[in-house]
Amino acid sequence: MNVLIIEDEALAVRKLTKMLHEVAPTFNVVGTAGSVRASVSWLQANPPGQPSAPDLILMDVELADGQSFEIFEQTTVTTPVIFTTSYDEFALRAFKVNSIDYLLKPIKRHELEASLDKYRRFSGKPAAATAPPVSIDALVQQLRQQVAPTDYRRRFLVRYLSQWIPIDVSDIAYFYSEEGVSLFRTRTNQKHCLDYTLDELEAMLDPTQFFRASRQFIVHSGAVQQIHAYFNNKLKLTLKPDPDDEVIVSRERATDFKKWMGK
Repeated sequence: MNVLIIEDEALAVRKLTKMLHEVAPTFNVVGTAGSVRASVSWLQANPPGQPSAPDLILMDVELADGQSFEIFEQTTVTTPVIFTTSYDEFALRAFKVNSIDYLLKPIKRHELEASLDKYRRFSGKPAAATAPPVSIDALVQQLRQQVAPTDYRRRFLVRYLSQWIPIDVSDIAYFYSEEGVSLFRTRTNQKHCLDYTLDELEAMLDPTQFFRASRQFIVHSGAVQQIHAYFNNKLKLTLKPDPDDEVIVSRERATDFKKWMGK
C-alpha cells in the first residue's frame, strides 16, 4: 500500500513515517512533499496507474507556501486523503474534498491506527462512497472535545552538558525550527533543542501567551519588541533576543496576530 506524506516539517515527517511503520507495516511511504508546489509536481509525475502512485495521502493543511487545499485546485486528486492539522477550523473544510478522516496534531498512535482502519473499510467502495456520511453537528462536538481547555505545558526538561535542567515556559522568548530541528531561545538568549515539532509544541502552549507567527516561529508576546508593516500586507517582527532569521507574519495571519497582541 503506497502512502504519500505531504508535510513541511522534517521532524514531523520522520515521526509520522515511524508511527506509520509501527501501526501498519504493509504501508510503504513512496514520497514526501513539503509545499503546495512540490506536492502538485509530485502528484503529476506519479499519476494513477503508475507503480509509485499513492493509494493514500497523509496531508498537512498548513504547508510552507500555503494551505494544502490549493493542491486540489491545481491538479486532480482522486486518492483518498487523511488530513493532519493543528487548526481545528480546517477540519470541516477537509470533508469537502475526498477526505477519509482528519487528525488533530500532535497525532496519537491510536488515532492514526483508527484512521487507517477507516481507510481500509472504505477503500474497496466506489469513489463517491469513499468518505462516510458526516453529521456536521457530531463533527463539531467531536472537535470541541478534542480542543477542550487543557493544562498547558509549564516547563521543559532539556539537556545541558552532562545534566538535565528544567526551563520554565515563562522564560522562553520563542520556539523555532532550523534544518528540521526544533529549538527555543530563552529571554537570556540561551538556546536549547527539543524533540517536538512546532505543531506539537503549538498544542502544548497557552495561546494567550504564544502565537504561531509563521511555520518557523512560535513567539511569546513578551519577546515582540516592534511590529513593522511589510509588503503584501504582511508583518515583520523584531524580537528580543534577536533571531538569526527574519520573522514574517503572513497576510492571512496578520489580522489574528494584531488581535492577539492587542489583548
